Amino acid sequence: MFGPLGIPELILIFGVALIVFGPRRLPEIGRTLGKALGEFKRATDELKNTIEREVAVEELRQVGPSMITPPQSVSRTEPAAAPAPAVDPATAPAEVEPTVVRRSNI
Repeated sequence: MFGPLGIPELILIFGVALIVFGPRRLPEIGRTLGKALGEFKRATDELKNTIEREVAVEELRQVGPSMITPPQSVSRTEPAAAPAPAVDPATAPAEVEPTVVRRSNI
C-alpha cells in the first residue's frame, strides 16, 4: 500500500509525529498537508491539460493545411451546385473547440 513501509514503520512515524507536534496540532497539520497535496495535484493536472491542449492545437495546425484538397474543376455538362443558404449569425450554432481526449492513470 505504501511501498516499502509496513505497519510497524507507520506506527513509529505516527508516534514520533505525535510526540513532536502534540495531539492538538496533529489534526491541523494533517488537514494542512491534505489541502496542500490537493492543490498540488490540481495544479499539475491543470498544467498537464494545458500542455495536451497546446500539443493538440499544434498538431491540428500542422495537419490542417495538408488535409484541404483543391477544388475539382466542374465540367460544363454538369449542373452548377445550388448556392449555400444564408446563415443568420444570431441563430447559427457557436463554433466548437476541439476536444482533447485524456486518458486516466487511475
